[in-house]
Amino acid sequence: MLEGKVIGFIGAGNMGEALICGLVQSGRVKKSDIIVSDINKDRLNTLAQTQGIRIAGSNIELMEESSIVIIAVKPWQVDPLLDEIASSSREDQLFISIIAGAATGRFSAKLHPQCGVVRAMPNTPASVLAGATALYAGKNVSSENLQDAVAIFDCAGKAVVAQTEALMDAVTGLSGSGPAYVLLAIEALGDAGVLLGIPRTEAYLLAAQTVYGTAKMLLETGKSPAELKAGVTTPGGTTAAGLRMLEKGGLRSAITDAVEAAAARSRELGNK
Repeated sequence: MLEGKVIGFIGAGNMGEALICGLVQSGRVKKSDIIVSDINKDRLNTLAQTQGIRIAGSNIELMEESSIVIIAVKPWQVDPLLDEIASSSREDQLFISIIAGAATGRFSAKLHPQCGVVRAMPNTPASVLAGATALYAGKNVSSENLQDAVAIFDCAGKAVVAQTEALMDAVTGLSGSGPAYVLLAIEALGDAGVLLGIPRTEAYLLAAQTVYGTAKMLLETGKSPAELKAGVTTPGGTTAAGLRMLEKGGLRSAITDAVEAAAARSRELGNK
């Protein structure tokens, strides 16, 4: 589906780089069909050397060559960028924004009135082909456009389509910021193992593999978290004792609060 389409990235920060790495590693997109621009020339040169992609001399050059443009700049850079590239946008181009909080209408208002705009919220595991991305199809997005967008993010993990744009802030709080929550949990599990005498390297490996294996089991069995949790929890056993302490410590509420706070911040960024 993506054959013959040049994918341009404006911005090569952490998320842009993660997605580029995912696309390259997937083997489903030619390296020569990925072109990138960024104000950090050293970062661009490093990406070109490590990933084999092309570097654009400017944002305008990238616009001229790309059929799909992924905008991956900082939230405060959006409006100046749109002012710069607006006159170069074409009706046959698809724009995909991966900027937290930035609504599709913000792009449609300045770009070519006929071009399609998709809002996406990927996460950093895209760099190892295990990303989770939600997409929302904004103005002028055809079924082919949406299929292209899904195909891009499927190269680096799993993608779902949100039915309303309002849900994108919630997605930002859940899966966009989620890797940081999971890493904190892995760190805490590993540190607990160290406290109990397990060497640090082995403790972190055990913690990380436990999280990875549990997530894989959940995805592949199709069972609910509650069902799988019950399978681990013997009445009166060790897991039951541990779960009691987690509930007593408010883990469930803390995670909910974290997702809500991140979603609220996403909405704030979108209003700036």
